[in-house]
Amino acid sequence: MTIAARKPPYTKGSVVSKDGTTIGYRQLGEGSGVILVHGGMKTSQDFMKLAVALSSAFTVYAVDRRGRGRSGPHGDEFSVDKEVEDLQALIAKTGADRIFGLSTGALVVLRTARTSALERVALYEPPLSIDGSAPTSWLAPYEQELARGRPAAALVTAMKGMQVMPVFVRLPRFILVPLLSLVMRVQGNGDADDVPIRALTPTLRYDLQIVKEMSDTLDDDKDLPARVLLLGGTKSPAFLSLALDGLERTLPRVERVTLPDLGHDGPENDGNPHLVAQHLRRFFG
Repeated sequence: MTIAARKPPYTKGSVVSKDGTTIGYRQLGEGSGVILVHGGMKTSQDFMKLAVALSSAFTVYAVDRRGRGRSGPHGDEFSVDKEVEDLQALIAKTGADRIFGLSTGALVVLRTARTSALERVALYEPPLSIDGSAPTSWLAPYEQELARGRPAAALVTAMKGMQVMPVFVRLPRFILVPLLSLVMRVQGNGDADDVPIRALTPTLRYDLQIVKEMSDTLDDDKDLPARVLLLGGTKSPAFLSLALDGLERTLPRVERVTLPDLGHDGPENDGNPHLVAQHLRRFFG
């Protein structure tokens, strides 16, 4: 007896950004459009549980940010505005006026909300640097290790520097580096729907570029027209709470929710996406 392969719970789509770059996304559900924008070291694959949890009430578009998954490369003239143009193209195609972003994806969403007709914007722990609050000193050694062909070591350096995952803070390098090297070998090359860690490691330099470009830009958001939901977890680093504090004081139409026992990966498959989805369903609904 032949067992049919399980059909993925999504369809694939794409849109062409202003500079000609193809931006891929996964679509599922029905109803008003909601766009999901992942953070660093991730793709749309990491938002599948969140997307499924929202799909009974919304048409969900989980985008692959440029340089990842089914999307085209970052390009030689990369800036946060390139990713803003990517989202603007997706908004224009889908008509979605609700959007959620995590981490650096939330920074891109925040910048997009300044110039796009978005009704409701949800942000989970954007690393908005205020007076140098976001850690950036890891970039130089990370770049050096990448140049030497040591992606596992580069990733450990970056994750220890960013402090967003407790396991990387607690465990020493002599354990983490060989462990990640093994994981990278086992994962292999992957594909556009199952992107491996090795392929994502070089993209962190672009996330840090976004952090730097968005540093100390709180005043740009004081007249933001959209309603904004700020989300954060109690287990995340202090600099992320500081960013949420600043945004809560600045944004004119803002609501804030702190989620107990969640860290920076709260909305992702390995976090607690169902809890995050409860708040998003209420806010977007």
